[in-house]
Amino acid sequence: MSSYEARFKVWRGDVEGGGLQDFAVEVNDGEVVLDIIHRLQATQAPDLAVRWNCKAGKCGSCSAEINGRPRLMCMTRMSVFTRDETITVTPLRTFPVIRDLVTDVGFNYHKAREVPAFVPPPGLGPGEYRMMQEDVDRSQEFRKCIECFLCQNTCHVVRDHEENKTAFAGPRFLMRVAELDMHPLDAAAETGLDRKRTAQDEHGLGYCNITKCCTEVCPEDIKITDNALIPLKERAVDRKYDPLVWLGSKIRRRTS
Repeated sequence: MSSYEARFKVWRGDVEGGGLQDFAVEVNDGEVVLDIIHRLQATQAPDLAVRWNCKAGKCGSCSAEINGRPRLMCMTRMSVFTRDETITVTPLRTFPVIRDLVTDVGFNYHKAREVPAFVPPPGLGPGEYRMMQEDVDRSQEFRKCIECFLCQNTCHVVRDHEENKTAFAGPRFLMRVAELDMHPLDAAAETGLDRKRTAQDEHGLGYCNITKCCTEVCPEDIKITDNALIPLKERAVDRKYDPLVWLGSKIRRRTS
């Protein structure tokens, strides 16, 4: 096994502030950035804070920015960098720093709670749901999400505009709305819940200008923009400006 010494710059600090700290650390064949961060903890910086769990690209815990790009540290191989390259590892920029590489991603859980859950169809109990595969093909892709929040972090609507966070759910949770709106058994409409309207009016769908930056950083290769956000925008616009829907609302208003 061959090894070499790599140069790293790792952000150290907390909510009060911090900066990049230089390290020289051994790298072996086949290692990923998270391996190097663990070696730094073991040999040079035992108090370095980092969040991780599965080390298999399925828990989404080790999100960070590597050379300025949002990535999973456990899925970023050292072989993608040249041996003379200095590798910079910093915390996710969009969320408040707790310490070192650990950020407070509570914003995302708050937004998750704002999305109304799946509404079961009336008259069917657990185990009685039946769906055709062709009816769930489109939305099944979205179930691959591992909640790494890289899409949330890179979305410039919240990344560059803190004031938008109250009104904008972000791509991950607009994708959730789109998934539920496509679900063949979701009975939200029967309860008076219009997911297309809430996407626009309550979750900030109109803020998204489809730059596809969320899709570019998704480690599961989910086509968030093309397959979720754009179709949801189209359905929301169709619903809002459909002349028959408009006429129906006027008639109901006159007879009530």
